[in-house]
Parts: sequence; C-alpha cells; structure tokens
Amino acid sequence: MAQVLNSPLKIGIVISFTCLLFTGCAAVHSIKLANECRSGLEIANAELSKAKLNGFSSTVSWVKAASLLTGAKIQQQFDKFPNCINKVARARHYIRRSQEEK
Repeated sequence: MAQVLNSPLKIGIVISFTCLLFTGCAAVHSIKLANECRSGLEIANAELSKAKLNGFSSTVSWVKAASLLTGAKIQQQFDKFPNCINKVARARHYIRRSQEEK
C-alpha cells in the first residue's frame, strides 16, 4: 500500500476521491432532511388551517404553533433542516393541544 501511494499525485487523487465520497453521502442526507422539513411544514400548515376553521379553545396553543411554523419556515430558508423539523414537531403538538382542550 505504501508503494502505491508514493507519489503526491496519487495521494491527491485518493484524498479527492475520499472527500467526494463523503460529500455525496452528506448531500443525500441533506436532501432527506430538506424533504422532511418541507413535507412537515405542508402538513402542519394544513392542520393549523383546519384547526382555525374548526375553532379552537386554546388561543395560546394556536399562537405558539403559528409562531413555531413561522420559525420553521425561516430555518428551512437557511438550510437548517434539523431545526426546522424540530419546530414543526413542536408546532404539531400545540395544534393537537389546541383541538383537545375544547
């Protein structure tokens, strides 16, 4: 192995290939998180609209959910997908809570 990597060009090629491989894996993970964030936002916004149409007893829970979804949208725009997913999950909790308290 040491004899194969004895030239700087070969070492550079191996390092470049390794970096490319890791970058490709990270891109796939990022795409999955982006899709999860996007679909979560769509679902949560639909649930929030439905909760608004059905009425809700807890205005505080509804406002918290709406604020979290606004924050999640901002996180999405800055490619902070884990933060977006977290905010969407918390918002959906408040949406459910606003409906259960009737």
